Amino acid sequence: MNKLKAKESIKNFLIEDINTGDLSAELVFDGEEQGSGVFLSKDNGIVSGTDIIQMTYEVFGDNVFTEILKKDGQYIKKGEIIAKVKGKIRTLLSCERVILNLLQRMSGIATGTKKAVQLLDDNTIRICDTRKTTPGLRVFEKYAVTCGGGFNHRTGLYDGIMLKDNHIAFAGSIMEAVRLVKSKTGHMVKTEVEAESKEQVLEAVSAGADVIMFDNRTPEEIRELSRLVPKHIITEASGGISFHNIADFKGCGVNYISMGALTHSVKPLDISFNSANGDKGKY
Repeated sequence: MNKLKAKESIKNFLIEDINTGDLSAELVFDGEEQGSGVFLSKDNGIVSGTDIIQMTYEVFGDNVFTEILKKDGQYIKKGEIIAKVKGKIRTLLSCERVILNLLQRMSGIATGTKKAVQLLDDNTIRICDTRKTTPGLRVFEKYAVTCGGGFNHRTGLYDGIMLKDNHIAFAGSIMEAVRLVKSKTGHMVKTEVEAESKEQVLEAVSAGADVIMFDNRTPEEIRELSRLVPKHIITEASGGISFHNIADFKGCGVNYISMGALTHSVKPLDISFNSANGDKGKY
């Protein structure tokens, strides 16, 4: 995870939530009162985003002692403590929601990704994400996918060429679209072409595509189309693939399966922040 981008986003999240001040915390506690607490899992799953805890306190501008007990990518059970923290009570309370929002969503994505990998049960195929991420959260969500055993597709429009149906329609053909991008890019930039038929796959191969994506095809269709692609060209399946049917794609012959559902249809993992003072001092 790019920590510079992450911290910049966290700063904006804190500004959004706190704005001119945390009325609840500032009216109850003075600026120096100390307290401690724990981030507690209330569900089973894969944790992701533990660095966010300390990172948020740093962006807020206060020193908080943080003890991380669970590593990103690790399976956690309901009732287990993810991290212990100690510092100014105001800081702990003012940063609580931003940390939890990110930690819960990232852990939910990691858990969902692990589920998809297990359902597919095919170590010859890598599961990856898409650009169907929550605006403003891409750096966090794509990192969370890797914590669950998945891989990242391109980060944005800037780090990979993907020629979809509209690019091809406007350019006139797959051959022309690939020719144009190949004439203007260096050897480090790959070109992916979306294909839906035998004719389009063969044209993409002839055009020199580096990656061919079979769009909205059944597992049986993908097996047939994969046979048309030379081994040096990477293949990908995408479109209409969900947690409900991903097991059907086992052994379909592609190198990658990309799933928008990893980031847009995942339930956050239930995590809470509990004070270790007073009645909850058992932590």
